[in-house]
Amino acid sequence: MQRIEIKADQFFELLKLKDTSMWEIFAQMMDGNEKEIIFLDHENKILFNYVLPSTKEKLEEDRAEFSKQFSEKLTNLN
Repeated sequence: MQRIEIKADQFFELLKLKDTSMWEIFAQMMDGNEKEIIFLDHENKILFNYVLPSTKEKLEEDRAEFSKQFSEKLTNLN
């Protein structure tokens, strides 16, 4: 499995500038092989990781699950 390290701050800033979602970027990175995407902070400490699946169907399942969990977390903050 290929490992890809991404500086989280720069990645999310680029998404804002390009007005695109991380899921669109992930879809463009797909090539039929799983990849581990590791998001790092400014001190190169791991913030979180995500295993990019090998199929668009699984990516869509992950996106739906992420959206659900994110929404639940936001609800719990209020």
